[in-house]
Amino acid sequence: MNTTSTCLQRFDETADKWISCLDNYSLPMLHQQPANGSWSLGQVYTHIISDTRFFIGQMKLALADTENYDKQMRDDAVEILNNNDFPDIQISNPSASQPPQPLDKNEILAGLTAIKQDMYELCLANNLDESKGKSLHPGLLYFNALEWLRLAEIHMRHHFRQKKRIDAELFQKSSG
Repeated sequence: MNTTSTCLQRFDETADKWISCLDNYSLPMLHQQPANGSWSLGQVYTHIISDTRFFIGQMKLALADTENYDKQMRDDAVEILNNNDFPDIQISNPSASQPPQPLDKNEILAGLTAIKQDMYELCLANNLDESKGKSLHPGLLYFNALEWLRLAEIHMRHHFRQKKRIDAELFQKSSG
């Protein structure tokens, strides 16, 4: 069941996994790009934090009023939510720029902790289960607040696949 409490619990668990993984890397490892033009793990972390902040902002917009209540998401967005996962393919970010490298591990930890706290406070202060307003995703169209929360968790979890590919390159190079 996709209630606010269930979705928030999944969000917290996924964010906590990203936090616990951070201990496995030095800052140089976080900055290392496995291939020219690909993202480093540090860039994946900054991307997750940045996008989740965007999602939280969109949740606030959706909660502010009932604007766009009648607008729909794209069919592929419906599929993502129904499957509780992105398709197992590499997805290009619509943003042309690469995420910045983190300055240090504390920046990442602070960012992840902040999005967890912001999401918790937003969910505690609002009834996402009853919200009617929607806001616009740049590629997937319209989501209500609870759908944004679900998308935030799915998005973070999706990047574990990318982390696995980066880890394979990082740890192959360090052992080879």
